[in-house]
Amino acid sequence: MHWASASAVVFPALLALCAGQQQQPLSEVGHSGSSASTSQHAGAVDAPSYRDKLLELLEALVSTPSSNGEENEVGQYLVDYLEQEGYQVDIQFVPPPKDHPNVKDRFNVLAWNGARKSNYKTLVTSHIDVVPPHIPWEIEGGEISKHTIIRGRGTTDAKGSVATQILAVNQLLSTNKHVNPEDIILLFVVGEETTGDGMKSFSDSLKNMSPPLTFESAIFGEPTENKLACGHKGALFCSVVAKGKDAHSGYPELGKSANELMIRAMNKIYDADLGSSPLFGNTTFNVGRFDGGVAANVIPARAFVDVAARVAVGSEKDGQKVVQKKISDILNEVDDKAFTLDCTHGYGPYECNCDVPGFEPIVVNYGTDIPNLDADYVRYLYGPGSILVAHGDHEYITVGDLEKAVEDYQKLILYALNQ
Repeated sequence: MHWASASAVVFPALLALCAGQQQQPLSEVGHSGSSASTSQHAGAVDAPSYRDKLLELLEALVSTPSSNGEENEVGQYLVDYLEQEGYQVDIQFVPPPKDHPNVKDRFNVLAWNGARKSNYKTLVTSHIDVVPPHIPWEIEGGEISKHTIIRGRGTTDAKGSVATQILAVNQLLSTNKHVNPEDIILLFVVGEETTGDGMKSFSDSLKNMSPPLTFESAIFGEPTENKLACGHKGALFCSVVAKGKDAHSGYPELGKSANELMIRAMNKIYDADLGSSPLFGNTTFNVGRFDGGVAANVIPARAFVDVAARVAVGSEKDGQKVVQKKISDILNEVDDKAFTLDCTHGYGPYECNCDVPGFEPIVVNYGTDIPNLDADYVRYLYGPGSILVAHGDHEYITVGDLEKAVEDYQKLILYALNQ
């Protein structure tokens, strides 16, 4: 992994632009043709001065597809935007995903004001990748108000956070003379929706940066319903294989059904107490994929499941091991020779600082990049929109939620700077 000055790096797409045509203005890049409706009524009575700029930025981000492995174009747009806003920008290349070995360069984006320092008071961060499929930007017609709904992939998770974080920092630096611009640094990463490889790359590189980079606090942008999260559950991701013996279905006593073994085991796990805590509630369990057998009239010799648990118990680093052992014990109880349990990754529940005046607290059940950033810092987790509409075909956010996030991020940054 290495960092490079954005101005010194020539990406393939940028090279083509320089060779063949003049680059479009940022206000036009990636837009779906609805920019007139976006800004036509930005001067409405309830509109803050930054509404037009906020919606233009979000439209450009959402209109640019950026599922895992395809973050190059949105990353390039963000580099250009931040540089035009007066930031110094570095990029960190992240290897392609294993299932997309031939993708264009993908990279994290790091931005700051002034000369690069070693120590910052606050890191403001979110992710620029989204889940597939791409859903185009769409904004309700008529006069734009706080109730106006915006649809599209990433409006909530988490390009809404990216846009509002940038606008919040810009507003703070332009309106508050007591804020030192050199106390804040921005980071936007790839890969959060899959393996977290973008944030892991950044975390691994911290000790090798020149100058070294430390920060006293970090504000993570994820959909928290405009509330301040006290933390989120951990996670455990595993595959389970059951081996049986095939036979004719008319003579089941001659075989051993792997499907039956798997169904019995999964039922026991669903009914089991996998652990709970006062803050995070119950550990939950999900069979996300089930496959077994070859035909209805054949006793299946093999069954396979992919499972995920949302972990509510144990320490941050090892809480998943508590749940993994309980699952393993249940599999052995059903059949101590039939099952193979392979857990790829996981972590325990992570707590965040939610004791900030003026914010309503919340606890969320999904994962974030917080476990992937291994450093000594105070954590905050906040963002516009609801996780309940993320990852679906109806992802949306309201203009009011976005504008509240701009104001709340400013308050949160000020609080973090003063701690």
